[in-house]
Amino acid sequence: MAFLKDLRRRSRASFRTSDSSKESNNSVPSQKSSSTLSSAYGGSTPPSSNPASSSSTNLPALKTNGLSGAPPIPPRPAVVPSSNRNSMVGSTNIQMSAIANMQFQAMSPSGSSSTMRMNQPTSPYAPKITSIVDGSIVHSKIIVISGEINEPQARPMDGNLAVHHDKDGQAFPSTNWPVSDSYFKSLVYLSPGWNKLRFDFTSPKLSSSNYGSPSIHSSYIMLNYLPLNSAPPLQLVILAGKDSPCTFDATPSRTQNEGNDLSVAIRKFRMAAHLWQAFTAEQMYRQKFGRRCFRFEEEWQTGTLSLADWASGIQKNETRIHLVRCEQTVAELRDTNLAQQNENAKQKGDFIASDAIRKHFNIRPGQKHYVACLLLDAHWDKKAGTITAHAALGGGSDDLRLAIFGSHALQSYPSCMEEVVPAFTDCTKTDINYVANDCNESGSSWEAANIGIGAHLHEVGHLLGSPHQETGVMLRDYVRLNRTFCIREPYSTRTKSPGMRVCKIEDECGWHRLDTLRYRYHPCFRLPGDEPIGNSDDSIQYYAIDNGRLIALANSGIAFIEIRTDGADLCHHWFEYINPDPRNGTLPRQVTLSEAEVRAKLPEDKKKSKISLQIWSGSSCNVEIQDLGDTLSQKNITMLPPVKLAPKSDEGMMMSMVGKSFGDKRQGFKSRKLGTSQMEGTKPQEIILQSCIYQSKLLTSLRIWAGGALDGIEFCYEDGSSQIFGKQGGSSSEFLLDTRRGETVLGFAVRAGAWVDGIEILTSIGRRSGMYGNANGGSLHTLMAPRGYQLAGLSGSCGPWIDGLQLIITR
Repeated sequence: MAFLKDLRRRSRASFRTSDSSKESNNSVPSQKSSSTLSSAYGGSTPPSSNPASSSSTNLPALKTNGLSGAPPIPPRPAVVPSSNRNSMVGSTNIQMSAIANMQFQAMSPSGSSSTMRMNQPTSPYAPKITSIVDGSIVHSKIIVISGEINEPQARPMDGNLAVHHDKDGQAFPSTNWPVSDSYFKSLVYLSPGWNKLRFDFTSPKLSSSNYGSPSIHSSYIMLNYLPLNSAPPLQLVILAGKDSPCTFDATPSRTQNEGNDLSVAIRKFRMAAHLWQAFTAEQMYRQKFGRRCFRFEEEWQTGTLSLADWASGIQKNETRIHLVRCEQTVAELRDTNLAQQNENAKQKGDFIASDAIRKHFNIRPGQKHYVACLLLDAHWDKKAGTITAHAALGGGSDDLRLAIFGSHALQSYPSCMEEVVPAFTDCTKTDINYVANDCNESGSSWEAANIGIGAHLHEVGHLLGSPHQETGVMLRDYVRLNRTFCIREPYSTRTKSPGMRVCKIEDECGWHRLDTLRYRYHPCFRLPGDEPIGNSDDSIQYYAIDNGRLIALANSGIAFIEIRTDGADLCHHWFEYINPDPRNGTLPRQVTLSEAEVRAKLPEDKKKSKISLQIWSGSSCNVEIQDLGDTLSQKNITMLPPVKLAPKSDEGMMMSMVGKSFGDKRQGFKSRKLGTSQMEGTKPQEIILQSCIYQSKLLTSLRIWAGGALDGIEFCYEDGSSQIFGKQGGSSSEFLLDTRRGETVLGFAVRAGAWVDGIEILTSIGRRSGMYGNANGGSLHTLMAPRGYQLAGLSGSCGPWIDGLQLIITR
């Protein structure tokens, strides 16, 4: 006990605070103190209690109590403040800036912004970010951030929002955005990794009581920019004639002030593309799919997304714009009159662009490119009243997806972030002596920017697989595109309306829900954490079963099913099967749908209409059922004999059809048909497997007859009998089943196009036979019995070889 008391006395002495007055007289610490620190931390220099990111060496000097010097780093707050919104009322301008920067630099690089911020009083006027959560992961270089000041209903006010990056300087200059009635919208430029952002609000209505200058109210946010470098890019191309001077239509004043040459066209096209990207990422987020978006091909070059970039010549990893010259001259392009809305002109414009782009990218078989193309030589012909060398096209082929639009509205585009708000609020009247008033919807400069940027985005939607929709960008709703980026809208010549003081979310245009469902599983929108999708089998199969029901299957899962009625061009109703939990993107591989459920989705006047379905999988592929009623009819159902127990034959011949019956007749259901059954001399065939009829009949092997295509499939039984679908031809290969383990045939992997090129056997224990026939012909499909069903037979047709194949399944 005496020892413990002594230890307690020593402990109290060692932790007793020194007298500050005595320490002030000793400017040099004792050797004993130095050695204590060294032994405690393993070195002569004690570790810093602050991370490297909290350095304040670049802060302006402050005068505190008559002493000049850098402000001290604040201690860790005892209680972490629940808000990142701070007020700096009552400080001098230098003090406000220094304190804001000190807080800004002290933010944790790990994404947690609570460890090193000053515990300042929360200000109700600090910007409140409503469009994104602190610590979010984003995938586009420029994003839209919106929010509000205080409670807008309580005291609406105007002012300015300044956005600062932690790398403030020439590379990431601060930007300013208007605040209207306490609402704001801004664009933020990000670099890969963590980005520390500060939002400062100032307003003349909130001036400092001590100095009369506007007070600063700040909030902070950290975002992690993760580029999607593993997804295929949307490549940007400017297409020009082989003799083109590479200029675009512009009024004389525009030409004099900013120019209309190729360098300006590149800057404007690049900025428009980033607006597409920011808009799409925000729309995907609102639809609960995360901030997914397409990415662009990049290269190290002089930056153009900020005014400071090209003024100082700073180089960055910026979006690449390809200049492609076609084989036609400018005169030949304008003589084609591509703007005429007829199929011949569209096909000609598509051919000119696609042919030049294919040569430029040297597209090889099996490759796929996504390209947004700007026709630089589009020209407004006032006499003819049309835009020549222009085509608005979107779509393309399997290897080249194209979105084409002209440059006739390019003069109105912003060329950098700082010009976005001025461009979308510019009411300058369109001078039709020099530029086009496209569709009479571009009466002013800001409306022309909407039409040019928005209509090209509409074609990008077609490139990504979107048809026209009932609302949104794919229904020309892009005439309101400006509202996504601006808080105010000026006078509109299109609607003859005075404009809007505050553009809220409900006032903006957007992608339709069906568009975002497509993009959720599109290759260009894939995230690193998404489930991998096989590159080979992206097929969708379906079976019409009893009671008016349909089973749909896909290896990559069923994403959604569109419903269309007879004569309807647009889809108004659909089923979706995407897990609402963003952390779990798993799709069901098998979906059962009844005709009654489908018709229940329709309005009363459409319930008896002819219905078509379009089934979409998780690999962005689809299959169409043109007539649901016809598909569910009896033509896809075949009657099977009841199960029988046949006596064994001593001679090993085929079992007698006479035997004991178990139950009534059964139904067999046919799958979607592969092949067209249109070869010369083709005849229909159908077999029901005897192992499905007779309980004692054992299937032991399959013999495949194939050469350059599939000739026949022969099913061999234990008693020596066999059945063949197709015919014997080419060479034969036998695949033995492991009957001791109860191995059976579940289905087939089939390569087919107009006919069946090759086939692979899939068994119940996970074995695969390998592909017989032409392993590279056609496209790959999986024909397999759904859960709860078994293989009962094959149906189809055969001519010189098999040109039609369906599975027959039964319970």
